[in-house]
Amino acid sequence: MKDSSDNDKSMGASPSHIVDPQLRMEAGRAFVWVAVVGIALLTVYISQSLLVIFGAMVFAAIIDGGARLLGKILPLPRSWRIIMILILATGFLVWLGYFAGSQVAQQAAALPEVVATQADRLISWAQKNGLSIRAENVQSIAGQLMSGVGTVTRALTGVFGGLTTLFLIVIIGIYVALEPRLYERGVAWILPRKRRSDFYSTITEMAQTMRRLMAGRILGMVFEGLFTYLMLAFYGVPMAVLLGILTGLLAFIPNVGAVISGLLMALVGFSVSTETGLYTIFVYIFVQTLDGYLVIPMIARKTVDLAPALVLAMQLVMGILFGILGLFLADPLLAMIKVVLEQRARSNDRHFQSLTDGTGTPSKETE
Repeated sequence: MKDSSDNDKSMGASPSHIVDPQLRMEAGRAFVWVAVVGIALLTVYISQSLLVIFGAMVFAAIIDGGARLLGKILPLPRSWRIIMILILATGFLVWLGYFAGSQVAQQAAALPEVVATQADRLISWAQKNGLSIRAENVQSIAGQLMSGVGTVTRALTGVFGGLTTLFLIVIIGIYVALEPRLYERGVAWILPRKRRSDFYSTITEMAQTMRRLMAGRILGMVFEGLFTYLMLAFYGVPMAVLLGILTGLLAFIPNVGAVISGLLMALVGFSVSTETGLYTIFVYIFVQTLDGYLVIPMIARKTVDLAPALVLAMQLVMGILFGILGLFLADPLLAMIKVVLEQRARSNDRHFQSLTDGTGTPSKETE
């Protein structure tokens, strides 16, 4: 009777059912590995979209931080504070385009010619001093750097590619900033119940870190851009407005942005005279020193502390993979990864302490 019942069960089982427990366990392991590889390939395939979404999260953190700061002054509903932040930002851009637009456009049109002329002079000087440098090689390297090889720029290129990316980041960021809890609950809903408390604590820490990081970045951008413009304009350096704006924008990228802005200032300065070039070098060193010893330490006490070498390595990888957008988002992404790892380590420590008596030995309840 036992054999017949087993036969009946086997006959009623699914054709894909594995009877042997050992084979079933190995098949489960194989399925897990296939799923991991599939998820990794899917992540690489949609990486450009994920990066745009992360950029929207960064923009939402900026809006949220501004709304929270405004809430300390004006006790208005959150939606009204966000609208005020957006109006103020739009008004600033309109003012910048109206009052400085023509001047910046003229300077931006003249800047490439100045840079090319100074680069030719530098190459000629190097060749006269015995260095084997060809202008074609320098132009090829510069073209490769400017074009980028990232998947985001390839996926969103075209006439309106950059504007489309920026538009998506702004729109998604506004939606997230208006109702952040809605999206947090949506993600938490798909997680197991026992993991939801850890998720909420992690996402809260990530949001707080992102707000502080972006506040520090914006403060550094305003400081470097404004001081650079004032000092260059005081000495009568050409393109002071454009160089100030570029310095402020490039300050968002640690390490790399400062070097690029310094090179641009020096090239413009030496195109006028040696004295002007030396003054631009002084301005660069003064602003960066003041920012490094005054602004950055003040910001670092309130934000996540990232190792400079680690930030530079992350920028190198993200810049190669995703072009200029990856370079801009490398620092925030690294900060979020660090927060997740720290939260995970604290969670493991709490779990370990719950299983022991605090001295590293198993507690009586677990024995």
